Amino acid sequence: MLVRILRLLKTGGRNLMVLWYACRHPATPRFLKVAAIFLLLYAISPIDLIPDWIPVLGWMDDVTILALGIGALLRRIPPSVLKDANASAAGAFAPFSRKREKGWG
Repeated sequence: MLVRILRLLKTGGRNLMVLWYACRHPATPRFLKVAAIFLLLYAISPIDLIPDWIPVLGWMDDVTILALGIGALLRRIPPSVLKDANASAAGAFAPFSRKREKGWG
């Protein structure tokens, strides 16, 4: 169970990094950049569908909306931009991958 959660967090973190690099790319359409900003604002906003003070459920709506939103935005990014963003994210995650290959993780 813990391995599955860690794998999900790693994938989500990588997708978030790809979205970050894609939004910084000049060929990314402006509406995608604006949508990513709105997604970020929802995540940090104190106004939620389910208040955060409700145990578990308060965070689950944020996690669900972020996961669906990031996935939806990544599907709409032009292929050339997505390729560049994936390469940049792979470079950012490379130090962590090397540790695992050496047996440190």
